[in-house]
Amino acid sequence: MLRALSVAALLLATAAPALGQNSAPQPAPFVDTIPEARDTAYPGTILLDIDATDTQRGIFRVKQTIPVAKSGHLVLLYPKWLQGKHGPRGEIEKLTGLQISANGKRLQWKRDPVDVFAFHIDVPGGAKKLDLEFQFASATSSDQGRIVMTPAMMSLQFNSMSLYPAGYYVRRIPVQARVKYPEGWSAASGLPSKATGSTYNYEKTNYEVLVDSPVLAGRYYRPIELSPRVTLDVFADTPEELEAKPEQIEAHKRLVDQTVKTMGSQPYDQYHFLLSISDELGGIGLEHHRSSENGVKPGYFIKWDDNPTGRNLLPHEFTHSWDGKYRRGADQWAPDYRTPTRGSLLWVYEGQTQFWGYVFQARSGLVSKNDTLESYASIMASLDNRKAREWRPMGDTTNDPVISARAPKGWVSWQRSEDYYNEGLLIWMEVDSVLREQSKGMKSIDDFARAFFQGRDGDYGEVTYTFDDVVRTLNAIQPYDWRTLLDQRVNQVSQRAPLAGFERNGYKLVYTEEPNKATGKTVVDLAYSLGLTLGPKGITTVAWDSPAFEAGVDLGDEIVAVNGRAYTGDRLKQAVKEAKGGKDPIKLLLKSGERYREVAIDYHGGLRYPHLVKTATGEAGLDKLLQPR
Repeated sequence: MLRALSVAALLLATAAPALGQNSAPQPAPFVDTIPEARDTAYPGTILLDIDATDTQRGIFRVKQTIPVAKSGHLVLLYPKWLQGKHGPRGEIEKLTGLQISANGKRLQWKRDPVDVFAFHIDVPGGAKKLDLEFQFASATSSDQGRIVMTPAMMSLQFNSMSLYPAGYYVRRIPVQARVKYPEGWSAASGLPSKATGSTYNYEKTNYEVLVDSPVLAGRYYRPIELSPRVTLDVFADTPEELEAKPEQIEAHKRLVDQTVKTMGSQPYDQYHFLLSISDELGGIGLEHHRSSENGVKPGYFIKWDDNPTGRNLLPHEFTHSWDGKYRRGADQWAPDYRTPTRGSLLWVYEGQTQFWGYVFQARSGLVSKNDTLESYASIMASLDNRKAREWRPMGDTTNDPVISARAPKGWVSWQRSEDYYNEGLLIWMEVDSVLREQSKGMKSIDDFARAFFQGRDGDYGEVTYTFDDVVRTLNAIQPYDWRTLLDQRVNQVSQRAPLAGFERNGYKLVYTEEPNKATGKTVVDLAYSLGLTLGPKGITTVAWDSPAFEAGVDLGDEIVAVNGRAYTGDRLKQAVKEAKGGKDPIKLLLKSGERYREVAIDYHGGLRYPHLVKTATGEAGLDKLLQPR
């Protein structure tokens, strides 16, 4: 026994050192040599010359002159953290052919090993400027990114085709841009310009304003004046798409009027809705201070009644001039495009903008009140049936633009996906209802908008705010425990979506067998019955813990047959109707790749679609909210 113990001890003694002798490297040292941005003036004006005529291949050719004050180490940056994208979304992979020279000699550049958006250069003695040449090779198919150039039009974003010197606030870097477009094209931007033939010379400005001033250009163009300071610049694939009727134009004019009346000032000297109507140019909805990029499919004017929900885009992006651009969360402002921004207040930036977008579409008549109510019901039902709220607070979704870079998610109902937009809408509806209730009808969210967003007319700078500023403004309008309410809605998990604002404002969410009008015509929406939706190419969503989920249905499955008969959307809906109150399951034959399988969905509740019904007698708070001012 003693000998056995001695052997065991020896084995342990010899084994122990071996465990501590595994290779164990130390990290390679890294010294960040990129200078931090400082609030000092850059010595000289950057010249930017862009040839945008290669519309067949989507290649922008850039020449850039950057003055330098001294020799030595210099870092040039490509914009990375882009305002409105809420994440590091600069398309650095599309910058090609970079050549840098000084005094007529080509210089060697080296990309930073950690920040790949940065290029290090040694400026030689006696050099007064750097001459750059490169290309922006834009996407030629949708799997490469957004299509920004077609033979008929283009979306030119200056951040995609320019570099800027590190070490300075971008608002302190002077720049002047010139762009050559194809012959016969027109171009529109929030940045003033003078055209000589097909070449546009843009007003000298700073780099922050330049990046915030994209261009929409094309062959078929119609400018429509909506007010003395606001223009709707419409570009389309064909001239027929430009044929807006007078009553349609009047609705857009009312949109501008209603928004300005509510906000109380205009944080721009001029504003341009840059609207592309195209099935070739990539869609977009992106805010800027003096403009917005708005991309819609053909039919915006000429098939006006077919897609009223698609007209929410312009009210949303216009509101951003006040909410997000002029007033901006303190942690969302940065001095340059290298400094990361944080999204803790996106439920204000995007959530309240989402709220006002629907209000302004109804107040202006751009979208009818009934269609707006249908959209509200769709939003409410989607969030109220999102199981992920049980583990993930809404406020955490403000990190989604960085976490997922807005890539599709498989199980949105269990993952959440940027819910600060629509759940933010619900929160601000609740704020409005509390203001009305506590003030006995004397105050509403309109008072908050005037107090929070009204500023110096024509000022397109930025005024930042914190969570405390939001609470302080609300308390000045109507005393209440706003801090607790907002903290609960933003930072706490919950079983149900915050629907109390609509209920307090006189409307209730219900489900009936009548389809919701906000659902697209190409979608088979069984989200609130079977727990799935289908598009032209198969199942597009499956709700977590829904009847379809429990039966094993997967995202991307294709339904081949319903109860033994070939699949059609109508046949599936009919099967749901017939199963109501019965005992037999709905049998589906599914195809996934080359595999087939049969599932049985044990659901007997019939078709269910969300709608709002009025519960108040007389004029309710929501009725008042949607009335024109």
